[in-house]
Amino acid sequence: MGGGPAISSSDTGYVQFIDHSRPWWKNRRIVLLNIWIALLLITSSTNGFDGSMMNGLQTLDQWNSAFHTPTGGKLGLLNAIQNIGSLAAYPFSPYVTDGFGRRASVVLGATIMIVGTILQTASNTVGMFIGARFLIGFGLTFAASAAPLLVTEIAFPSQRAQLTSLYNSLWYLGSIIAAWTTYGTFHIPSSWAWRVPSALQGLPSVLQILFIWFVPESPRWLVSKGREAQALKTLAYYHANGNEKDPLVEYEFEEIKAAIAFDRDVASNVGWTSFYKTPGNRRRMRIIIALAFFSQWSGNGLVSYYLGKVFDAIGITNPTTQLLINGLLNIFNFFVAIIAGLLCDKVGRRRLFMISAVGMLLFWTLQTICFSIYAQHHNEAAAHTVIAMIFLFYGFCEIAFSPLIVSYTVEILPYALRAKGFVIFNFAISLSLIFNQYVNPIALEKLGWKYYLVYVFWLAFETVFLWFFVVETKNRTLEETAALFDGDETAAKIAEKAVEHVVVAKQQDHGQSEKVSESEERID
Repeated sequence: MGGGPAISSSDTGYVQFIDHSRPWWKNRRIVLLNIWIALLLITSSTNGFDGSMMNGLQTLDQWNSAFHTPTGGKLGLLNAIQNIGSLAAYPFSPYVTDGFGRRASVVLGATIMIVGTILQTASNTVGMFIGARFLIGFGLTFAASAAPLLVTEIAFPSQRAQLTSLYNSLWYLGSIIAAWTTYGTFHIPSSWAWRVPSALQGLPSVLQILFIWFVPESPRWLVSKGREAQALKTLAYYHANGNEKDPLVEYEFEEIKAAIAFDRDVASNVGWTSFYKTPGNRRRMRIIIALAFFSQWSGNGLVSYYLGKVFDAIGITNPTTQLLINGLLNIFNFFVAIIAGLLCDKVGRRRLFMISAVGMLLFWTLQTICFSIYAQHHNEAAAHTVIAMIFLFYGFCEIAFSPLIVSYTVEILPYALRAKGFVIFNFAISLSLIFNQYVNPIALEKLGWKYYLVYVFWLAFETVFLWFFVVETKNRTLEETAALFDGDETAAKIAEKAVEHVVVAKQQDHGQSEKVSESEERID
């Protein structure tokens, strides 16, 4: 697609150093690395579990009975409190992630979430339930701020974009488990109908506490702390079966060192004010903050947390039917997001964002029309069409706004600002969610189908914004992608320096080999 900033995409230097003689799944070390990455990816599932669980709990008589059928502001607080907890942790998380390491931050977050989950499951008052959800949100910030950074910083270079895109897509794994768990516990005639889903929310955190010790620390973080030998050993072990002289490992290692040195020399101010001091950082912030709000203010927030209210408004009031549709919708979304994430390097980020935005605008508009017809004429066909439009709207939403928002944010930030920039992104998401969770139920109750018109105009704005500002980043290394926003020349210099080092190293090795051969000939 045309338009957008004039930033080109070039062939990456690392491709020439990758061994294409066998597929990655036949390389035991890369398979092992991807298993550890999968352990980090499920961090997102905790958040997905929460949204779907709260949707499901609102349809359970047992939960409504225990907490006196919360409505309005109280219901909004029950949904929003986890994000308020997340907000409270944001001032601390980047310092833990950058200071103590990515793994340490995941461990801290998982531990806090396990405590919160235990309290949530044992709740017997609304206050206790709210406090537990605050604690879950607080812990989630530490884990979710570090896990995608660690994924993108340890992944095999040709798989980095796809694996990081899977991070946010696995939001739906938690959502699916929660939707079908609440569907399955619906008939339990006691409080365990909602306590079982509450307890399962802690499962990803338990798995991480058990196995995080096997996950390698980020080579980027190790280099930044002066532990270069350990960083090189980590890269060699997982990317080249332990060979520290492998050209790919040498290229990656030199590029990491060059990029971090560039950050220190040119962008020595790595505090919060640096995000608006340079043109490159201002461009990054404009895109990152916009994507954060777009990901929650596209109409999807209305369906994610208040699907039951939407169904009630179009005459579908049977709890079993509501839970069934919720479960099917999450499975559909999960598969679309996974497929789109895996295609991000082939199709391109910019093209996926534009397809997503145009499709959402089209099907949200059609959904609004059908909703208005049902509201004014009680046409059952229009109500059923609303359900179809929800599926189609979400199908296009998941093409970009699940797989790409985290991976794109992480890859366009330089190492020195990555943790802080990702916190800004998550902070913006939390603000948008808190607004959504308080405003949506009130606005939907007051305005009905007319509230949908607000999102029609907003989606039109999103489409225009994405057309003009999203930059294509496909087929580049992490360091080259981040440097793009500081100019093509910067990205090229970092890549050229790494290639130059590998070439020189090869020449030296070749020269030493020739000397050895000459010596052997003389001996003969």
